[in-house]
Amino acid sequence: MTLVAPDPTRTVPLPLREQADVRDRWLTQRLLDLLPGLMDRAGIDLWLVVGREYNEDPVLATLLPATWLSARRRTILVLHRSDDGVTAAAVSRYPVGQFLPAWSPDAGGRPPAEDAQWAEVRRIVEQAAPQRIGIDVSADFALADGLSHTEHRRLTEALGPWADRLVPAEDLAVGWLETRLPEEIAVLDRLNRRVREVVEEAFSPAVLTAGVSTGTDLAWWLRQRLSDLGVEPWFHPVVDVQRAGVAPRCEQGALLPAVPFDVPVEPGDLVHCDVGLSSLGLKTDSQRNGYVLRRGETDAPAGLRQALAVGNRLQDLTTAELVAGRTGNEVLAAVRCAAAAEGIDGDVYSHPVGVHGHGAGPAIGRWDDQRGVPGAGDRVLHPDTVYALELCVRVPVAEWGGQPVRMALEEGVALTEDGVSYLGDRQTELLLIPDA
Repeated sequence: MTLVAPDPTRTVPLPLREQADVRDRWLTQRLLDLLPGLMDRAGIDLWLVVGREYNEDPVLATLLPATWLSARRRTILVLHRSDDGVTAAAVSRYPVGQFLPAWSPDAGGRPPAEDAQWAEVRRIVEQAAPQRIGIDVSADFALADGLSHTEHRRLTEALGPWADRLVPAEDLAVGWLETRLPEEIAVLDRLNRRVREVVEEAFSPAVLTAGVSTGTDLAWWLRQRLSDLGVEPWFHPVVDVQRAGVAPRCEQGALLPAVPFDVPVEPGDLVHCDVGLSSLGLKTDSQRNGYVLRRGETDAPAGLRQALAVGNRLQDLTTAELVAGRTGNEVLAAVRCAAAAEGIDGDVYSHPVGVHGHGAGPAIGRWDDQRGVPGAGDRVLHPDTVYALELCVRVPVAEWGGQPVRMALEEGVALTEDGVSYLGDRQTELLLIPDA
């Protein structure tokens, strides 16, 4: 197993230095090709992104060069929209990659360097004379709410009368975070395939031993395997089990797995995992399902296979409604209506994924609330975005005495001008795990 190269057709190892080159090239391309249109769409002609070391604005982290693993002291990035595109300048003690250095603390004189840094921001704003100055504050998206209270106070004090032109940059920040380059989408396709390969290895006799391996064992194996491959998980993997005759547990209002995580997997079990990895500054989020064959079985019971088919059908209904220009809540309502018409009992709780696993952008339901998501669900879908198509269905299984099975599915999908496409291979058949 190897790291993912920027060319999705290759599987050669990609050293960290080459990964940094790719990420920096992507950043340059995004600044040149994406940012002008995003600023125009948001109606912002100057964007200020401010963060301090160890308290970085989430947006700031996506604008820093790959060799910067955090901000340094106070880093202020100024992105000015003009007829020539976007001028990207850094008001920072240290050079910031391809950003134009706009201030040097070693120029001498008074006031102290920190005050001089803010004074330089004021000078740049006065020279640009913007009508709307975007800052990262948002009630609906934590990822677009990165300007801290102290930095907001210092900024407004420094700008004086120009502070009246400060506006939330939520639309711009979300657009920047959710929009993907074609090359990024191609790499996400490869990353999703890599997840599938790792899960197939986990759900095999080489790793899973019936009567011995527990969900906890398999989760830790997945985490260790991804770490060893250099594609770190961004959350601890989850492996849960459903078993005939064992009903799900409910404690303090929370629905828990039917089989406790520390109980060994047995033949006849439905095994499910939720896994996400990180590579090249991008995240994946996907789920897979497998069945542990009983002795003499060559396939999963028809009822379990039907449950997966129903889940696939709900995926079809959802992707049919993923149309640019609709809001997440509109998509959710349309899918639920279509599912009800076909008698499908299920929930949809899909979300953007890319720079962050649970990314900024339109929310399409939540697992614990199918009425729509205020704020985040009211956002409009845009092309060149990637979603984790996450949902579940509940289907009675005849072979289990009519016991309902919760079939949970999650796949990466890209929404482009050409429509919706799956990233990696969509699961349409259960992974079969022989009882060794």
